[in-house]
Amino acid sequence: MSFSPDNPHASPPGNEQTHPSQGSLQDELTRLRLRATAFERSEATVEALQRQIQAYENSTFWRLTGPARKVLEHSPRLKNLLLGSVRSCRGLASGRLPDRQRHSRRSQTTEAFHTEEPPAKTSHDRGKDVSHRAEDRLPLRFPRHAFPVLSIVIPGYGQVPVTLQCLRSIMRHPPSCPYEVIVAEDASGDTAVSALRAIEGLVLIERSENLGFLKNCNEAAKAASGTWLHLLNNDTEVLPGTFDALLSRLQTDESIGLTGSKLLYPDGRLQEAGGIIWNDGSGWNFGRNDAHPDRAAYSYPRDVDYISGASIMLRRDLFASLGGFDEAFAPAYYEDTDLAFRIRASGLRVVFEPASAVIHHEGISHGTDETSGVKAYQARNRQLMLERWRDVLEAEHFPPATHFLRAASHARDRKTILIIDHYVPEPDRDAGSRTTMDVIRALIDAGWLVKFWPENRQRNHYSPALERLGVEIVDETCPSEFATWIEENGPDLDHVMIMRPTIARVFLPDVVLNTDARRSYYGHDIHFLRLEREAKVTGNRQTREDALTMRRLETWLWPQFHAVLYLSQYEADLVRELAPNARPHAIAPFCFAPDRTVRSITPGKTILFVGGFGHPPNVDAALWLVREIMPLVRRHVPDVRLILAGSKPAAEVRALAGPDVTVTGFVSDEELARLYTTSRVAAVPLRFGAGVKHKVLEALHQGLPLVTTPVGAEGIAGLGDVAAVAETAALFADALLTLLEDDALWRKRSDAGKKLIADGYSPERFGMVLLEALEE
Repeated sequence: MSFSPDNPHASPPGNEQTHPSQGSLQDELTRLRLRATAFERSEATVEALQRQIQAYENSTFWRLTGPARKVLEHSPRLKNLLLGSVRSCRGLASGRLPDRQRHSRRSQTTEAFHTEEPPAKTSHDRGKDVSHRAEDRLPLRFPRHAFPVLSIVIPGYGQVPVTLQCLRSIMRHPPSCPYEVIVAEDASGDTAVSALRAIEGLVLIERSENLGFLKNCNEAAKAASGTWLHLLNNDTEVLPGTFDALLSRLQTDESIGLTGSKLLYPDGRLQEAGGIIWNDGSGWNFGRNDAHPDRAAYSYPRDVDYISGASIMLRRDLFASLGGFDEAFAPAYYEDTDLAFRIRASGLRVVFEPASAVIHHEGISHGTDETSGVKAYQARNRQLMLERWRDVLEAEHFPPATHFLRAASHARDRKTILIIDHYVPEPDRDAGSRTTMDVIRALIDAGWLVKFWPENRQRNHYSPALERLGVEIVDETCPSEFATWIEENGPDLDHVMIMRPTIARVFLPDVVLNTDARRSYYGHDIHFLRLEREAKVTGNRQTREDALTMRRLETWLWPQFHAVLYLSQYEADLVRELAPNARPHAIAPFCFAPDRTVRSITPGKTILFVGGFGHPPNVDAALWLVREIMPLVRRHVPDVRLILAGSKPAAEVRALAGPDVTVTGFVSDEELARLYTTSRVAAVPLRFGAGVKHKVLEALHQGLPLVTTPVGAEGIAGLGDVAAVAETAALFADALLTLLEDDALWRKRSDAGKKLIADGYSPERFGMVLLEALEE
């Protein structure tokens, strides 16, 4: 199969129409474009720096080194000494010694370190210093709540300093809900246990006889009174958010029976991000020993075979109904795995929660020698696990060290899809990202396992939101290039969806060569059609040539896929006409939670146009609206106000701002909702473009009466019955004036628009149509 259509080029550049007879105007436009380019580059630089800062501050290293930073912040002498040591080490490593003058200054600094008094501190400085330094010297104490929500149960056997370290971390990073802390001391005979008796608020259970780890946990759980139960090893240290992340995961999803933390070694390496059980009963700590525990592969919640019992949470009544840990596994090992299997057998899920992280000093509790002590039971209990769950292991699990893509997510029988697009969706910045998110949510709701490959490989501040849905983003933290990744994981994919023509051209060859998965193409809109219309409006020759190139690319791509998805029937019909061998489908465009409430009539004279102004059709629409339509409106309503809301406003859009025109730039979803609520009319004056326009549907969903053009109305059945569609500036202005002045028509259009969206654009309908297209 050939993978190169005739003369394919990159995405079309922006319009660059010239008018030789208007040299001065063209020069000014050129200057404006240069300024816009510089502005966009600066925005990109700021966003890149923000991504780096956020990634660093969210990293495990940053959290682990928090206490050290506090000490250095309030100990300038120690800080200066360490900086001097670092400089010396750099000099030795590079083979360069400092010159005499620099050496002299260093000597003076070192001498001053020993002889000078530190500068006087203000009362504010002293207060901060005392609070940070005294934090770990404060007496341990815990609140006692009459009705705790969470019970933290810590089994122990001596090792009091280790337990105290764990308790100290809980006091430092407690849950935000009412809680209790229970330590169950298993008759170790350690006289140091007296230190635990002195801790205010601690529920200390002292056994008169040794029960062993497993039975000690079970008995301690019976003494708990919280709704939720957190079983925590005494050789752990919790980090910020450890408890709240687990509790939130359970409280917001009733399908989950058990969740647990990411486990870290004290040196910051990853110990476990959920566990895999192979079909021979052996286990695998996913990600073990990875020096980069914050990779995207470990940063999304997912179903897992089990979670090590060092830090797990579940409902207390569920634990009780299952009889706790099965005592057949006493004294320890595989009891947590068996519990996970029994919870899953009851119809509930076991989910790893990466936002909860715990340092686990592995081996302190039971050692590491599998031939002696409690550790010796590990091999015995592995065999017991195999015998008890043999049928399940054979049906739902893989042979050792195979099919990691699915095995890591307990996904042997789940539909698995790879989605490829240009970058991580930014749903509050562009409509294409919103529909991408709609697709992802629909697939997740249907139980699919979703992997997302951004072409730019960049991780940004939208990545965590996508990961919280349960999506693995194969971004820059994954060391593999696409060809390698698809070769390794292609056999585990059921489906590959590629978005946009230029993305498909790049990735399609490797997809075809390395997987038998079904392929779908999601174009968002027909790109060549949009470019043709732009060329017709602007008369730009280069845009016309770009349209021809894009037409060759798109018509070549369509037959290469098992399904071609567009948002309207007219686009699907055009695909079928131009490429008879293609299999096009029209899927319901976008989706909105049904809202059948009645919106109050909005007073005022504000017109709202929403659009991402990195998109040429929206730039042209804004210019046409301000220069040709609004002057006609102001003849009758002089105090009318226009708001142009959207990200990346180009220089020519920013230049439109004035006393009665507001150019907002990027707005959050909350601010956008406020603008919809306070505006009187929505305008979508598109003169070219293609596909179904999200901004049109969104305005209708908000109950905001709308005026648009035939291009804006394209692909939306019944729009002419609920909104005004005008092709000329004069007709567009007349329609705006009518809605500004006629409350009865406003009321009628608002109600009809909301009904159109509630009836035809629900998430349920979107998901149904999408799955039918993918599975046909």
